Amino acid sequence: MVKLDRIEHIVTIPEGVNADISEDGVVTVNGPKGSLSRTFVSTFIEMFQDGSGITVRVDVPRRKQRALAGTWNAHLSNMVKGVTDGFTYNLKAFYSHFPMTLAVNGDIFNVNNYFGERVPRAAKILDGVNVKVSNKTEITVSGIDKEAVGQTAANIERCTTIKNRDRRVFQDGIYLLNKE
Repeated sequence: MVKLDRIEHIVTIPEGVNADISEDGVVTVNGPKGSLSRTFVSTFIEMFQDGSGITVRVDVPRRKQRALAGTWNAHLSNMVKGVTDGFTYNLKAFYSHFPMTLAVNGDIFNVNNYFGERVPRAAKILDGVNVKVSNKTEITVSGIDKEAVGQTAANIERCTTIKNRDRRVFQDGIYLLNKE
């Protein structure tokens, strides 16, 4: 087995994006779409800013430290992509007998008449996430924080789970079509 003495991941910062690293490990990334901040704390991993971007470095890494350095690299890359392009998830509602009605009320996503139920089903919309319903069945979830957008899409998809019925027969629900 080959031992590596140093692992370095470099996250490039494009034009129009500013990144600041504070003393306590909080990284703030500002871009045209907004600002994101996240705390990175470890005794083994060093993170510093150089001319081309942010460098994540581990000296004589073990397996868990190498994995954590890769995770930090992915988080920083997602923060940079979020403030420049943003993230968008497209979902669609499918039904066969009872047409469901979709609505956004503040930070709650409501599904009415799902399988003919009288009580509406609800899903939580996280802060900083925009949810739009178009053509009565198409849902667009967008924002700059990848984790918040993905969790909101999962909340919407999960609120229409079917219990005590065969999923192969009763395929009604809201499903993820694609991510951008």
